[in-house]
Amino acid sequence: MGRKEDMVKLASSLMGKRENIRNIGIVAHIDHGKTTMTDNLIAAVGLINKELAGKQLFMDSYDLEQERGITINSANISLVHKEEEKDYLINVIDTPGHVDFGGDVIRAMRAVDGVVVVVDAVEGTMPQTETVIRQALKENVQPVLFINKVDRLINELQLDEKQMQERFIKTIAKVNNLITKNAPEQFKGKWGVKVDDGSVAFGSAYYNWAVSVPLMKATGVGFGDVYKHLKEDTQKELAEKSPLYKAILKMVINHLPNPITAQKYRIPNIWKGDQESATGKAMLECDENGPFAMMVTDVSVDAHAGDIATGRVYSGTMKSGMKVRLVTSQKDIAVQQVGVFMGPERVTVDAVPAGNIGCLVGLKEVFAGETVAAGDIMSFESFKSNTEPVMTVSVEAKQTKDLPKLIEVIRQITKEDPNVVASLNQETGEHLISGMGELHLEVTQHRIEKDHAIPIIVSPPIVVYRETITKESPVLEGKSPNKHNKFKMSVEPIPPEILEKLLEKKIEGKIKPKNPASIAQFEECGFGRDTSRKIWAVHDNNVLVDATRGVVALHEIRELVIQGFNDAIDEGPLAKEKCMGMIVYIEDATLHEDAIHRGPAQILPLTTRTVYACMLSADPILKEPKQILTINVPQDYMGAVTKELGSKRTQITEMNTEADSAIIIAKAPVKELIGFSADIRGSTQGRAIWTAEYAGYEPLPRELQKEVTKQVRERKGLSPEVKSAQFFLE
Repeated sequence: MGRKEDMVKLASSLMGKRENIRNIGIVAHIDHGKTTMTDNLIAAVGLINKELAGKQLFMDSYDLEQERGITINSANISLVHKEEEKDYLINVIDTPGHVDFGGDVIRAMRAVDGVVVVVDAVEGTMPQTETVIRQALKENVQPVLFINKVDRLINELQLDEKQMQERFIKTIAKVNNLITKNAPEQFKGKWGVKVDDGSVAFGSAYYNWAVSVPLMKATGVGFGDVYKHLKEDTQKELAEKSPLYKAILKMVINHLPNPITAQKYRIPNIWKGDQESATGKAMLECDENGPFAMMVTDVSVDAHAGDIATGRVYSGTMKSGMKVRLVTSQKDIAVQQVGVFMGPERVTVDAVPAGNIGCLVGLKEVFAGETVAAGDIMSFESFKSNTEPVMTVSVEAKQTKDLPKLIEVIRQITKEDPNVVASLNQETGEHLISGMGELHLEVTQHRIEKDHAIPIIVSPPIVVYRETITKESPVLEGKSPNKHNKFKMSVEPIPPEILEKLLEKKIEGKIKPKNPASIAQFEECGFGRDTSRKIWAVHDNNVLVDATRGVVALHEIRELVIQGFNDAIDEGPLAKEKCMGMIVYIEDATLHEDAIHRGPAQILPLTTRTVYACMLSADPILKEPKQILTINVPQDYMGAVTKELGSKRTQITEMNTEADSAIIIAKAPVKELIGFSADIRGSTQGRAIWTAEYAGYEPLPRELQKEVTKQVRERKGLSPEVKSAQFFLE
């Protein structure tokens, strides 16, 4: 029997011992050493050669990951480690650091209870470090800290022992500041990381060594010894005396919670169902004998096995052959197989009980975010993220015969990566694929062309804008095509602080009339009591409110009005871009008494056109997506970078120098970042390392509004001029 089979056998035997399980994620800014560190943990249990740990990058199994040296997909592995004569099962998820794949990090946070935050000792906390800590804490996931690449402080920065420790104190203080700011209320002041209790470790994942206070006591290797080994370049000896895996796994076992502890406070945060119900109690207790409930955090498609749904089992036990319900899709399905992932390989096991991360084979049409349960329960909360696709390309098959295959592959990709949004342009027959940035779209293109061997033609990237209004509109009256039905409507912008809360809560869809839970949610966002009771629907962070009084038969056409409102929001009047941040009021309505005269053909255009007229009377504008750039570059090239940024409507917010390198943080419009990689490589001779993080939508400068609106309209085949409000009222 091979080492992997032994490991699977051992892992299976520990799955029921929930107090000995730790579900952890490895998170960090790009290139701070997550996958290298994970290699060390895998080598420690004998799954890869110790000599190759840190170099093999076992979890980066995808060819593009190896080619580019970055993690693109989250990868799971189950490891068994003995600590103080007890065996522990550590389920590890290695996540991407590049912001374009931030969706993977958010989904992984749902499956784990703790994270190891990896920070480069030289670079310190970077914007993406802040983002991943925020994401973890939003999901009530506890952090510990590993300061990596400590060797660089001596080899590159030539620091002495005292300066090295000062640098550590600065990094720890910054991480603790982030934890204090973002920790859930009940854990403020409790979840900080400290050197003396061992919730911070220091080391070099590439050279396989690490130290922490508890490990120092066990091995006798202190900071002085570390400094000496680094000065004398004997890191190999240091790795033998104080191996990285011991420091990290000791920290994980001693400081991160087991599923029984974690689910007590995590379940109320991610599941809003009845905590007193049988399923609610079983999830709070992490009861393997309770009703089965899991949430799918990741979907992959296997050519032979079909859809494979990976997720966290919160209660009950997952077994092959069992009947389960896909709660959101309302389908009943039989599970063909259950298993666990060992890096790139899926291994079949008999059962996966509550508190573990496992995978189901045989679920058709499943997606990340789906709730799978023994019966009908309330769905889990959607993933807590405000990021959205900001860049689009159109994709066509080079050969017509490949079209059916292309449709299937795009469907598969959107299932595996929910951050890729695909739609079919009915007029041109092109597939429009939207992603988080240029790299995200490049990887998607690679998957279609190389993984699925479909030659495609890809357009240059275009940016996704949003339409909104800047003031209240007057109350305007629109008429249906048959002139028998009239709506008086008005629109106003949602105040920024309310919009922020609405974005956070991710409320979407039709609202049940007079539903106390919905009313409470809207009041929490900041809407008044009266408005909260009258909200009919929320679509893409726009709200439809029925402000009428005593209009007979309005409730009969409610569904049609909501559909018309959704249509208006999906394609605004300026340039057929989506709308955001508006409240639409139905102030009054006159309806034909005969239902036949108020069908879809009358009510849909009446609603949509009246919303358009109101928007056009409320000073409409386009908003453009922005990203925060973090550029790390040698100081000699600082001038070249600032000049490059100056030509791209970019606002520099921070500049720091560190030894011979500079870190520049700036906010830039996504439109200006198309082709940015090539420009910055050229101006810095390839010396710049940069990342971009989604920073929301901001108004396009006034002087560009007209020109960009015209460009977008012409690109979509519309007449260059925007219609007047009066046009939509006639």
